[in-house]
Amino acid sequence: MDQNAEILKKAISGSLKIIEQEREREIISRRFGLTGSKETLEQIGEMLSITRERVRQLEKAILIRLQISAEENQIPELATAEKLIVRNLTEMGRVAKLSDLADKIYGKKSSPTDKTGIYFIATFSKNLTIVEENDRYYAAVGIAEYGDSKTIRSRVDEIVQVIKENKAPMTIDELDNKVDYEHPDHIKAVASISKLLATLNNTWGLAKWPSVNPKNIRDKIFVILESHKEPMHFSDIAKEIAESNFKRKNVTVQAIHNELIKDPRFVLIGRGIYALSSWGYKKGTISDTIKSILEKSETPLTREEIVKQVLKVRKVKETTILLNLQNKALFKKVGKNSYTLA
Repeated sequence: MDQNAEILKKAISGSLKIIEQEREREIISRRFGLTGSKETLEQIGEMLSITRERVRQLEKAILIRLQISAEENQIPELATAEKLIVRNLTEMGRVAKLSDLADKIYGKKSSPTDKTGIYFIATFSKNLTIVEENDRYYAAVGIAEYGDSKTIRSRVDEIVQVIKENKAPMTIDELDNKVDYEHPDHIKAVASISKLLATLNNTWGLAKWPSVNPKNIRDKIFVILESHKEPMHFSDIAKEIAESNFKRKNVTVQAIHNELIKDPRFVLIGRGIYALSSWGYKKGTISDTIKSILEKSETPLTREEIVKQVLKVRKVKETTILLNLQNKALFKKVGKNSYTLA
């Protein structure tokens, strides 16, 4: 067994030995999922033929006894486990989402039992503090001297509020200019606890924002184009998605092309080349583009001027532009080399 896993296993076993009654050890083991899946108060009460409230009272009393035993150093194995957890938390920014902490300590993707074992130790450790999971926060563990659960939650809320007020994703450095932390890593650690936030390409934003939390193909296409800041061929977009950090990124080139056609955010500006409409590109044929340019001009434009302006918003060959310019139903030649609307 891995050394870290052995340290934690001994700490859990030593802590359970402090609990004298078998029934109470059973309650704690089942509530935290130390030997299997976590169970509810109702499930445990039904198994032991006692009420849900009685299970809750017993759980609370057991944890208080464990806290007292930990403070009085009556669990020899606990000190080594605490030191292991604190060392990893220090490297991670003093606080960490439970799953991230467990992955780091075990050096691999941790199992539910791995996570609950660490959470169990942190629940009564005098050197650690926990954040319980709910709709706003992931389960987390922190170093006690840097703040209790309430303090950690308030710091999470502060970062969420800063990003909300900014109305756009922010880098950790940008957040560092807005909040008071000793090191940017601490900001990243706190932000990772929030269920209201998401991160992508080193920027943090609200989880409901597609730019940091794309949930479908169209959103992923948008993120790729926005990050590149220039038009791209649909096959290159597909390749970028395949190489990205997105979840569920195995999509076909045809699926990408289909979504590009449907979404008004994307504009075809050349043979298979797409841009964002927010960049000033508009849908339409080359003739439509020439017409729009001439409508905005107070005087006729030369062939060269028309070509130059069309190429700013379309990725096409010059000959294609000139061919469309010969449409006499739409455009009229004025003088030797100038054009206006027919």
